[in-house]
Amino acid sequence: MSKKIIFLILAFVTFFYNASIAKGNTIEQTFHESGKINVVVAVVAVIFIGIIFYMIRLEKKISKIEKETKD
Repeated sequence: MSKKIIFLILAFVTFFYNASIAKGNTIEQTFHESGKINVVVAVVAVIFIGIIFYMIRLEKKISKIEKETKD
């Protein structure tokens, strides 16, 4: 399961990094030229990783409660 999570995280970061390099509107160009796009990608990645860990923790708690109710 952890290999899937690592793959998803890497795919997510790669996607946003490639999207940030593409020449788009002026806001994207400004972020890329000033180097702030790396900060934006890092913040989005941290939020995504946090959501994944929260969902895993929640799934474990739900599984534990389901086992207790079956007994």
